[in-house]
Amino acid sequence: MLTHFLTVRDVAVSRDFYANVLGGEVVLPENPAIVQVANTWIIMNPGGGPTPDKPGVVLRPPEPGDPVSTFLNVRVADIEAFYAAATAHGAEFLTEPLDRKAEIRCYMRDPDGYLIEVGQATGMLHGVFADRPAPG
Repeated sequence: MLTHFLTVRDVAVSRDFYANVLGGEVVLPENPAIVQVANTWIIMNPGGGPTPDKPGVVLRPPEPGDPVSTFLNVRVADIEAFYAAATAHGAEFLTEPLDRKAEIRCYMRDPDGYLIEVGQATGMLHGVFADRPAPG
């Protein structure tokens, strides 16, 4: 089993986001909170300082403007329906879903600012892929 651990500011707020917006099932409400989303468990706990098994490591949620080095990637069958339902539950998206030929996708942030990509396969199901980025 592979799980994803998130350091969060408010466990209850994050737990409710992943349960309500992503349709997850709460496995454990706290210490740590665990929400099963599809075939993945998301574990949420407050940050903290080093421990004997991770010396020199400090866990903290991202701050606004922090570079992104990882994000969740969610695939849905109907992105327009997901976008409408997630927006109704208070999710904030960076843009509306955009057609990229291979897929329609958009990004949102969770309550702590973690980035989540949401996409629906379209063209890739028929051998059509997104344009390559221009050389830069």
